[in-house]
Amino acid sequence: MDESLKRFDMSIPPRHTKWYLKGLISLLILPDLIKHKNKLTKIGMEGIKPPYLLLCNHNAFMDFKVATKAISPYSANYVVAIDGFIGREGLLRDVGCICKRKFTNDITLIRQLKTTIEHGDVAIIYPEARYSLCGTTAVLPSSLGKLCKLLGVPVVSLICHGHHVNSPFWNLHDRGIKPTEAEMTLLYTPEQLKDTPAEEINRRLVEAFIYDDFAWQKARGIKTSYKKHAEGLHKVLYRCPHCNTDFSMKSSGMQLSCSACGKTWTLSPLSELSGDDGVTEFSHIPDWYEWERDCVCEEVLNGTYSTGLLEVHIDTLPNAKKFLHLGQGTMIHDMDGFKVTGTDTEGKPFELIKTPASLYSCHIEYEYLGKFGDCVDLNTLTDTLYIYPHGENFSVTKMALATEELYNAVMGQVKNNIPGIA
Repeated sequence: MDESLKRFDMSIPPRHTKWYLKGLISLLILPDLIKHKNKLTKIGMEGIKPPYLLLCNHNAFMDFKVATKAISPYSANYVVAIDGFIGREGLLRDVGCICKRKFTNDITLIRQLKTTIEHGDVAIIYPEARYSLCGTTAVLPSSLGKLCKLLGVPVVSLICHGHHVNSPFWNLHDRGIKPTEAEMTLLYTPEQLKDTPAEEINRRLVEAFIYDDFAWQKARGIKTSYKKHAEGLHKVLYRCPHCNTDFSMKSSGMQLSCSACGKTWTLSPLSELSGDDGVTEFSHIPDWYEWERDCVCEEVLNGTYSTGLLEVHIDTLPNAKKFLHLGQGTMIHDMDGFKVTGTDTEGKPFELIKTPASLYSCHIEYEYLGKFGDCVDLNTLTDTLYIYPHGENFSVTKMALATEELYNAVMGQVKNNIPGIA
């Protein structure tokens, strides 16, 4: 069999962090923690030792460094997406990483986490399964409560603040934000888990994961001097609130602009938006984002949501060796979910369908790896497709919002200001 097509072996048991890597890891994380003057507060953690389950929010790579600091001097197994393993599978296994394909129901992962607990280590999960798009809570899976009860060990949260405003998903430049903060909180003891229904655990987890990095920044008066502070923000804020036009937003320097109506907004060093014409529809970035969600929700409820048929470029990632180029294909995202067509590695036509009920959220990337632009990645248990639409009349952010709202509509959930759990 062609080694490039061999599937990633998810069944290999998780490893303890190699002893000789522990010191190296500490040395690698220290510079950023010192640079950003990270402050870690532990709440209710007296006497808590591994094994336990650590649930972390996810805004930037620095999250991993703070988590490593938080559990010190103990070892952990981290759940990491398969693209994180590319070209370094052996190293990541040796530091304790467990591979996962995003937004799939993977029973193998449950077995791996149970093994971690049996080893007496910390099981670390980022349940939002992606970097937050605008520094606020992303959707959490409804399986979390059941997982907590199944593992039967203390459940701890780690909520970091400042990582998104320092290096937002839409522009990864380090803005030198300091101090950053984090709270490590004991949520449940094993005894409490036994007496608490999974649904109640889920509700408490959602409450524990409520955060807003931009509100945090403004409350502390932490300014950034980065002169390209707004560049890339149009990836998230894709719809103009002045003329209600989709896909018309652009960004440069400290400014957002709409190519349809010409309106501009300036982003302050405190990350507050102001309309340059004196009228500010949304000063708070997450408010603009949630307004976009409301607009998408209306399309879903009206039965009119559709991207139309998009020409796309498709890559596949069967293992951690490298991306394989499948070439051109098509994608449509509408009321029936995702439908992707193309040609597989053997030159045979394929079709991938993800119905609304099968996908409570999806992972997107902006200018991924600097190659083909923005993309959606869709996963099966054995493969990951990276799908890059052509042209300008689309937004992967809108697709991500629509995925969540389609799921909510199908499942009969009521939307509120914080995305519901699936």
